[in-house]
Amino acid sequence: MKAFLSTIVSIVFFVSCAQTQDNKFKVPAASKQKMVAGEAVAYFAEGCFWHTEIVFQSLVGVRDAISGYAGGTTKDPSYEQVSGGSTGHAEAVQVFYDPSKISYVTLVSAFFASQDPTTLNRQGNDIGTEYRSMAFYMNESERKIIEVEIKKLTQIKKYNKPIVTEVVPFKNFYPAENYHQEYISQHPTNPYVRNVSIPDFNKFRKEFKGNFKQ
Repeated sequence: MKAFLSTIVSIVFFVSCAQTQDNKFKVPAASKQKMVAGEAVAYFAEGCFWHTEIVFQSLVGVRDAISGYAGGTTKDPSYEQVSGGSTGHAEAVQVFYDPSKISYVTLVSAFFASQDPTTLNRQGNDIGTEYRSMAFYMNESERKIIEVEIKKLTQIKKYNKPIVTEVVPFKNFYPAENYHQEYISQHPTNPYVRNVSIPDFNKFRKEFKGNFKQ
């Protein structure tokens, strides 16, 4: 989000609040209860984790989405290290969900529906390897589900360009700093949140045929 934030800051003062913020927008909140029996975990990366967090937390059956870093080699990286591009990590989320209420298939569908999986090492104006699209699988069943979704989207020609999402086995996940968690609900007037995160989420909610929390 850094690459775009400086541009937004320079123009936001010339745009009224009514134009940039949806007063009806309700940030999908997480439930911070402890992990319960039968709960499952999934991992995805699709650009800025502020956006990814609320995408998954908006779905019925998802208890919480934790912002963090995955896919790289550096242990316990900082945001500054990941942003520097030397760690190999991408901004990712750890999704806690109830398989009896939402399937992994639906999570994967939401993952692809909430991003542009054809842009290499970027989402919108966020550019860098830390913003690349990655789907992490825990077992062969999950790998097949991800690959089936990619095949389906390719066959229906959803996009004009090939999907470049990395499909990789899960190895590690490091939670991001506390100030990144629930960032959108904590900073609703942040220029990037108002001009990028919320519009992107509203577009996803309008287009995705999922079971959303009220």
